[in-house]
Amino acid sequence: HVQLVESGGASVQAGETPRLSCAASKSVYDRNCLGWFRQAPGKEREGVATIYTGTGGVKTYADSVKGRFTVSQDNAKLTLYLQMNSLKPEDTAMYYCASVWKYELTTPPLAQSSYNLWGQGTQVTVS
Repeated sequence: HVQLVESGGASVQAGETPRLSCAASKSVYDRNCLGWFRQAPGKEREGVATIYTGTGGVKTYADSVKGRFTVSQDNAKLTLYLQMNSLKPEDTAMYYCASVWKYELTTPPLAQSSYNLWGQGTQVTVS
């Protein structure tokens, strides 16, 4: 069964440090490019952090989260994580996990149009 399942979303106070998880089926995790995206009410979905899950683990971060969010992987658990630090109210959004297979010729893309499999999302609300 091909799937991505996000979890870990919550209503938190600014400054809290939640961690989002994205559990993937084996066939999905074997795709080499996974990423986190978010969509706030009334706004377009935007890339947050992406990673090639093969050797090297090249990552890309949106400028808005650099230094605050960290994307990581657990190959044994087939899970992608997003550690969120120094949260701000403007980080409030539905957070999605996505995947695609890509030749690793450039850094993993942040554009949502580059990804073709999506999870259902998990809500993060920061107050």
